[in-house]
Amino acid sequence: MKAGIHPTYYPNATVICACGNTWHTGSTVEVIHTDICSKCHPLFTGEQRIVDTEGQVDRFYRKLEARSAYLAEKEARDTARTSPDQPLAALELSDRIVNTLSRAGINTIAQALSKLEESDDGILAVDGFGRKSLIDLKKRLRQRGFPLPGEEAPATPE
Repeated sequence: MKAGIHPTYYPNATVICACGNTWHTGSTVEVIHTDICSKCHPLFTGEQRIVDTEGQVDRFYRKLEARSAYLAEKEARDTARTSPDQPLAALELSDRIVNTLSRAGINTIAQALSKLEESDDGILAVDGFGRKSLIDLKKRLRQRGFPLPGEEAPATPE
């Protein structure tokens, strides 16, 4: 061997674990610090402990929380979208239809649905409200997911 090119070998180097366990081994470093050893590693202890030195678990939990917050917000938006207490203008009907129904005292989606439950003739009796307006009203109600009287409730997408 050439002299002066090899590192110093310490036959009695000390290894110190974060759990407090120490032992001696041969190494080119005199003192070695480690985070985990056979006394504290979950594989050897059988203990269910998460070893997270790089923050992977915390990052996963942050993503999980963000997803649950997004799903709760989406559920609230869907609930508000299908609320029958909304004004008829929320259906984006023509101004003529909305004005005709408001003159007859029908201002919310719930009132229009109750009028439709009576019969189509009940809402057609409103002055200025014809078959075309009825078709448009029913179309918009179906698009929003409202069950119409005499029809099966629309399937909710999952």
